[in-house]
Amino acid sequence: MNRLDLTPYRRSTVGFDRLFDMLEGATRANSGDNYPPFNIERRSEDAYRVTLAVAGFKPDEIEITAQQNLLVVAGKKQSDAQDQGQFLHLGIAQRGFERRFELADFVRVDAANLEDGLLFVDLVREVPEAMKPKRIAINGQKTLTLVDTDKGEAAA
Repeated sequence: MNRLDLTPYRRSTVGFDRLFDMLEGATRANSGDNYPPFNIERRSEDAYRVTLAVAGFKPDEIEITAQQNLLVVAGKKQSDAQDQGQFLHLGIAQRGFERRFELADFVRVDAANLEDGLLFVDLVREVPEAMKPKRIAINGQKTLTLVDTDKGEAAA
């Protein structure tokens, strides 16, 4: 049994409780359910895409909920009594699902699209202006400038 003990780190850090709780929760959650399969892709510095394989689901059977630091994608298959026949082999999953993704601070859902059995959820990280680094003036100079983190230079 693998147990992750983060106690030494909890004693020497302040403000990282959510991170440690998330790590411990991930080690405890041994559900083994990998349905539906998914990919997480980094598309640029501040853009991500989650792709879920949801073959057989219609847009009205999938619910996407975004709340602070959590993205929940749930699917509930509606029973179509008129379309059901006698199956000789049932290999396409028709069961409902719920996938949860922990999101970092300032990450929001930008768009969601369903095409060719794949659900694409685009995410964007938007850091507020107040949280961006600023160059502080020394000896009473009044001008403050934003620091361009890509080039390491001050932007006017």
